[in-house]
Amino acid sequence: MRRIDLLVPDLGDFKDVEVIDVLVKPGARVAVDDALITLETDKATMDVPATSAGVIEQVLLKKGDRVSKGSRIVSLRTDDVEGTTVVASSEREQPYVETVTLDEPTITPVTRQPGKGPAAKPAPAPQVAGKPPEKAPAARAVPPVTTSGAGPRLVVIGAGPGGYTAAFRAADLGLKVTLIERSPTLGGVCLNVGCIPSKALLHAAKVIEEANSMKEHGIAFGTPKIDREKLRAWKDRVVGRLTGGLASLAKQRKVEVLTGAARFVDAHHVTVGDDKARRTLEFDQCIIAAGSESTRLPGFPEDPRIMDSSGALELPDKVKRLLVVGGGIIGLEMACVYEALGARVSVVELTEALLPGVDRDLVRPLEKRIQKRYEQIILGARVEGIEPLSNGLRVSFKGKNAPEPHLYDRVLVAVGRTPNGKTLKAEAAGVNVDERGFIRVDKQQRTNVAHIFAIGDIVGPPMLAHKASHEGKVAAEVAAGLKRGFDARVIPSVAYTDPEVAWAGMTEAEARQQGIDFGRGVFPWVASGRSLSLDRDDGMTRILFDNATHRVLGAGIVGPNAGDLISEVALAIEMGCDAADIGLTVHPHPTLSETIAFAAEAYEGTLTDLYMPKTARVAQER
Repeated sequence: MRRIDLLVPDLGDFKDVEVIDVLVKPGARVAVDDALITLETDKATMDVPATSAGVIEQVLLKKGDRVSKGSRIVSLRTDDVEGTTVVASSEREQPYVETVTLDEPTITPVTRQPGKGPAAKPAPAPQVAGKPPEKAPAARAVPPVTTSGAGPRLVVIGAGPGGYTAAFRAADLGLKVTLIERSPTLGGVCLNVGCIPSKALLHAAKVIEEANSMKEHGIAFGTPKIDREKLRAWKDRVVGRLTGGLASLAKQRKVEVLTGAARFVDAHHVTVGDDKARRTLEFDQCIIAAGSESTRLPGFPEDPRIMDSSGALELPDKVKRLLVVGGGIIGLEMACVYEALGARVSVVELTEALLPGVDRDLVRPLEKRIQKRYEQIILGARVEGIEPLSNGLRVSFKGKNAPEPHLYDRVLVAVGRTPNGKTLKAEAAGVNVDERGFIRVDKQQRTNVAHIFAIGDIVGPPMLAHKASHEGKVAAEVAAGLKRGFDARVIPSVAYTDPEVAWAGMTEAEARQQGIDFGRGVFPWVASGRSLSLDRDDGMTRILFDNATHRVLGAGIVGPNAGDLISEVALAIEMGCDAADIGLTVHPHPTLSETIAFAAEAYEGTLTDLYMPKTARVAQER
């Protein structure tokens, strides 16, 4: 047995930090990574873990003490290396050992294996309470490689929201990072030809619609004059500001940015570029963030008038009749834009409902609104063929609700996205890619090759930028040696249509399939003062609760700004809130956000803004 002292790690810019809790007592046995004390800075709280196992002889701190780097926490009896004092490191990037002598101590770095980054040994995947552990893919052994230059290299393939987040977080943690992007600007599909430009155009559509709607209330602006060239330029400026900002952030963090397509050579090398100019890059760790592309339907002719979502964002001139193939989020968002700009829009969807997978009561207000405005909504049918003609595209349909052939100026194909897993030659590195192009990962975002990670669209649905960003941080932190895992209970989704539709957590269909006894708290926006003042009474807030615990299971919101409102319910699910937690939280009035509290009160039977006597009696019985 040897006695060692566990010390406070490097706290960065913070000194004289308060101890707000002591988590151990003399005589207690601790394992590596057991929390010893909790510290609080002006930004966050953090637990300081044990870096050696043993029995605590003496606790050297108490609640209220103030500490800095090197302050002694506890004395420990351990079988560890003779005469050493282990110094805790909060991020475990650079563990070091303090050799104890009778005079002054000396600090000696622990020697790392050449060529290996801080995450040479994978940490165990975290477990989610109440869920069975997820089986991680078997790791493929790879030989160590020493990277030339200043230390180990992390390569990130793809600079979309997941990729640039991963690269920047890894750089902040001290890794040498190279970010590879096939396009000339950072930001991926989302910033360049996806989320951001589409939302700019949707804002323009919203302005046009709000101006038109005020005619009935005494304010008339006349017919809007649309300068498509200026509208395109404004959209491009929005994109340029964001992509330029990313370039600046990469430079500030000293992230090396390479332009070109990446292909794996083996488990430690990728090529960047094309046949004309190609270079080989060596890496110690890699994060695949290569995203997805628009799904192409077979059998359609090659014609510039048949667009994908990227082409639709260019706002071609003289679109009088547009057919949108696919009634999902992307198709319906672009339909909103083109309808506001004056086109007669039709939508064809293979299934029996728009926004497949979303509860029907949430989609109904959207369907009701656009049925009055669009030329046709064709459900339960598909496009059988497209014949290019000089005066348009003649489209024929097939299905039980198929109409007669129609002539359109443009056709937008928006039937989903396909992952880019097959484009990287990842098999050359030993990474398993399934037949659809997805790469399976564990909760630490590791593939079956221990030092290669994958994030975002390429690892599976939901294919959302905010999911990719969170996965990117997890992958970067695990690569830097931290114990992290992707453990989101819910991932919100939003259709930025008019009205917006947003949902998070369990749907009613899923709750019924799982046999869960659930209840609904519903508040129609026709009773919302704020909604009426916006001249929009077609919205609704609906929350699902577990009848056994009253905890939130899921929620859906339809109406203006639903995408901004859904985050409150997502947080409630993450925090395990029940109906009373939401209903008793004071919400500002008059706002749309208070409809969330009203929905919770409707479930509890305490709502006063509507008369619901049966619900009230149920609440009294509880």
